[in-house]
Amino acid sequence: MTLEERILAFDQLGKRIINLESQEFEALAWRVENNNSWFTAEHTKSALDGLVVFLDLENLHKWLQKYPIDEIQSQKEVGILMAGNIPAVGFHDFLCVLISGHKAAVKLSSSDSVLIKWLANELIAIQPLFENFISFEEMLKHKDAYIATGSDNSARYFNYYFGKYPSIIRKNRTSIAVLDGSEKTEDFVALAKDIFQYFGLGCRNVSKIYVPNKNILIDFLDAIDGFQIIASNHKYINNYDYNKSIYLVNGEHHLDNGFLLLKESKDLVSPISVLYFEIYDNLDSLNSDLSLIKDKIQCIVSKDAWYLGSSGFGKAQNPDLDDYADGIDTLKFLTEL
Repeated sequence: MTLEERILAFDQLGKRIINLESQEFEALAWRVENNNSWFTAEHTKSALDGLVVFLDLENLHKWLQKYPIDEIQSQKEVGILMAGNIPAVGFHDFLCVLISGHKAAVKLSSSDSVLIKWLANELIAIQPLFENFISFEEMLKHKDAYIATGSDNSARYFNYYFGKYPSIIRKNRTSIAVLDGSEKTEDFVALAKDIFQYFGLGCRNVSKIYVPNKNILIDFLDAIDGFQIIASNHKYINNYDYNKSIYLVNGEHHLDNGFLLLKESKDLVSPISVLYFEIYDNLDSLNSDLSLIKDKIQCIVSKDAWYLGSSGFGKAQNPDLDDYADGIDTLKFLTEL
């Protein structure tokens, strides 16, 4: 296959997603949720909508034009160990490997074993030659290179087994928001999307906010009342009840609006149903603090992206094709194998 043939196949995959009939989608979403009850039909749709943006023909061409993919002489087999925290979270790696002309040997997470396989099968139906480029395996041994995504603990395991090969090994990351006090109701609502989408399970979900004063927190909680529907998910509300009981028993100060707990903490990664906050004195001190933990931050959001290097509220789960996880250029890595 030529690069253009691969691009056109992925473009057609995007169109296939767009043209899914309601009954087809409902059947697929049921299978996804039956495999992992955190993955609701709404979240499956959000994930597929994000992939449609990735798979737009113009976006693909714009993304790929700066890489020397046509010059690749040696096809490699790349092992991809996928995470399973949100639906189809490993698709970007899958896309990168295949679009660069390499073979993808995929180890799926048991938490996300349906949607990626469905996408792969649809891609093969569009371009049958991809059947020789895609395999799903339980043990990824003797590959030419590896891309592995997991926790800090699993990263040590990955380094032990795959460190001698060309590899990208990702660790825990999370996302944060920076507020300056000028936020209005609509800004808080957009921020709430960054917090609650996928129940906060993604590395691009905001798990902590930095604020100049505590008064903002009350305005924030009042503004996001419309998100209380999240409490109808039994797994989410069980986490909320558990964390609330811990704070009450231990006498730990927190704010509570009935479905979200706000707690002051120096930590970055908050439990499900909890949002950490930290008060900053000024921008210089904030910049200094964040520079020390930059390797733990996936993305930053702020109102109208005013904070340097941030995205606007509501945009955390909508990365561009070249917005690489952990800031490591996956496609550059693959083109240099």
